[in-house]
Amino acid sequence: MSHLSEAFIREIEAIVGPAGIERDPERMRSYLSDWRNAYRGLAALVIRPATTEEVAGVVRLCNEQQVALVPQGGNTGLCGGAIPDGSGCQVVLSLTRMTKIRQVDPANETITVEAGVILQSLQEAAAEAGRFFPLSLGAEGSCTVGGNLATNAGGTAVLRYGNMRDLTLGLEVVLPDGQIWNGLRGLRKDNTGYDLKHLFIGSEGTLGIITSAVLKLYPAVRSVTTAWVALPSASAAVELIGSIRALCGDRLTGFELMSRQSVDFVLRHVHGCRDPFGDAHPWYVLIELSDTQPDAPLNQLLEIGIGEALEKGWVIDAVVASSESQVAALWAMREGISEAQNHEGPSLKHDISVPVSCIPDFIETTDQRLRDRFPGVRIVTYGHVGDGNLHYNISKPVGADDARFKAQHEAIMQVIYDSTVSFSGSISAEHGIGQAKRDAARHYKDPLELELMRAIKTTLDPKGLMNPGKVL
Repeated sequence: MSHLSEAFIREIEAIVGPAGIERDPERMRSYLSDWRNAYRGLAALVIRPATTEEVAGVVRLCNEQQVALVPQGGNTGLCGGAIPDGSGCQVVLSLTRMTKIRQVDPANETITVEAGVILQSLQEAAAEAGRFFPLSLGAEGSCTVGGNLATNAGGTAVLRYGNMRDLTLGLEVVLPDGQIWNGLRGLRKDNTGYDLKHLFIGSEGTLGIITSAVLKLYPAVRSVTTAWVALPSASAAVELIGSIRALCGDRLTGFELMSRQSVDFVLRHVHGCRDPFGDAHPWYVLIELSDTQPDAPLNQLLEIGIGEALEKGWVIDAVVASSESQVAALWAMREGISEAQNHEGPSLKHDISVPVSCIPDFIETTDQRLRDRFPGVRIVTYGHVGDGNLHYNISKPVGADDARFKAQHEAIMQVIYDSTVSFSGSISAEHGIGQAKRDAARHYKDPLELELMRAIKTTLDPKGLMNPGKVL
């Protein structure tokens, strides 16, 4: 039941129109839980503005009436950052109606899009203009640009192109008092003071609501080569990426590491996936090279690099895809890991980063600590070696009780995060903090950093109405 007055709701409807407001409990349900049903909340109302001016009007009214707002995009996050609390007093502000491609500027290599644009639609708009937008991740068919910006999304091509922070030139943001900051400047050089856009990228809607962005485009990719490589160890992966990068330069677009446990789950649960090799191996990497030239000698380069690695003992076996269908099959092995793990019962998912040079020692040390304290746990390790980002996930022992395993969550998390910090790492690499890691961030982040973050939050959002209970 709504905790808002009918007068307030009528004012909201006057701003966004009948299509921009949702009160029916059944139709509100999809906005109140994440896609994994790991986080659930209640809301007094779901508001769906269609323009920046409507967003500003809603925020202004909520600020006046001291109603807390929870911004939401495609709701594909993993940390509960877009889910309201259980009070039923907050309103969800969904940006999914803001889907305009405002401008494509091929000469400036930029595209200006609204926050509700689906990532895949952005990629297609870039391709239609003969350009390439490089952010790519498993949820690209449903996640939105606003959510990607709010969490500073990374994905599989960070190695070459960087994360959303690196891909963004300008923002339009509705501030907590309803003012609109128009920072939609497609400039690569603007040295006129603080670069304010970086306050909002990665802030998870706690400082303002991103409504539009100017993003970088790149020349279209016309040659791609993909290989699936078996390795004896994680340390071999670090040696291999250094060697391939030295040989291929920025043609190296993707370098994805996967443990055998990860691959076993995919082979067991993802329809159509087959092991490219006859024998099982401890580790695998998926390597992708790309080039803007249509006939770039990528196969030759990759074969040279893999051949040298074979001689040094870094590679056990390898297969290079010879068709688009084979490329898709290899990527399906990588992208199917998260879904496959869900079929094995409850899992505890962690998104951490450490310096690339520390990856092998981190894995060895943390694996051993977990197995000593929690015998039988199955460790699903995969991620983006080039930027040090690992998805370090834990599945329950075979036959173990679900409730007992879930009860160990905090203890398992502490082992992983203690180890991460001991290697000078971060407890959140690309998923954000949300509500899942809020308490952990308070424990592991430097107190001065937290103090500075709170000062920024208080300055921009003195009433604490923007996505309360998230990040801080």
